[in-house]
Amino acid sequence: MSQGKETIVLVLSLLVTAGIAGGGYWFFSQQSKSTQSPTSIAIPETASPTATKTIAPTLTSLNFDTSLPNPNVLEIDGSTTMVTLMRELRTAYSQINPNIPTTFGLPDGKPNGSSQGLQNLINGSIAIAATSRPLKAAEAQAGVQLVPIAKDAIAIVVGINNPFKGNLTKEQVRDIYQGKITNWSQVGGTNQPIKVINRATTSGTREAFQDIVLLGQNFSADSPNFITWKQDETTAILRDLGDNGISYATVSQVEKQEIVRIVAIDDINATDIAAIKSGKYPISRSLFLGAKKTTTPVVKQFIEFALSPQGQQIVQKLGFIPIK
Repeated sequence: MSQGKETIVLVLSLLVTAGIAGGGYWFFSQQSKSTQSPTSIAIPETASPTATKTIAPTLTSLNFDTSLPNPNVLEIDGSTTMVTLMRELRTAYSQINPNIPTTFGLPDGKPNGSSQGLQNLINGSIAIAATSRPLKAAEAQAGVQLVPIAKDAIAIVVGINNPFKGNLTKEQVRDIYQGKITNWSQVGGTNQPIKVINRATTSGTREAFQDIVLLGQNFSADSPNFITWKQDETTAILRDLGDNGISYATVSQVEKQEIVRIVAIDDINATDIAAIKSGKYPISRSLFLGAKKTTTPVVKQFIEFALSPQGQQIVQKLGFIPIK
């Protein structure tokens, strides 16, 4: 090859090498900038159809440490409001994990209410607490974590033969339960004393009612016409209402009862699902499953099942309102 041609080849080789080196430098410098200063990328809605939907937490998103070994029996206790819901969830869950039986109550079949259920969780007697109220500070400090699985409303009820056919305001209900209104004539009814029946002190529904309606203030003291029930139960209370009694319970416990009538509050009925979802019905709450933050894989699996589409269908079937 002549010297001129060799020179041309050498120059071209140098130019190609320089181009490759320059391109490589530009590429890696852009990669470095991208790493140091990430930018937001708008994803079209069609690329992610579920991006705007509210979805239940997945197994990995529930904030539990599942380093403890699974128990031989998954023991649950708590809210009497949630008896039917827990029975249905347990039955369906057993189809998924038949190797670990579940119980509800201590002993099984006798749930002890939200407060005692949470205490049993804290002292290690059970693995999951079903509760119809949020945690108190001491319970949170004990390492309990709650996961909402449903919404519910508290209904005000009177006996089916009570002459009172009107509705009440939330303030009137508060005054009745604090002893400021004592006669039905004060709220547009007939001239007869109001027999107030309050739920047991262990009731999570009572605590929710006290927080929502009484704004955390005290109930009236017991008297011949103000009775605090001893056990956390509903049916016996409803039977004792007579023609002048008033009480409260979760709407799912009373909406199909023929011996009582639900009283509208602020002109809104407790059976109005849309009003409960929107927050317009003034006495509503969430229902929770609670566990220790350090727990077992099966506890997390059960709570995840309650949040799954199948679990939320059970919630809806029983008259509660799904979280989704």
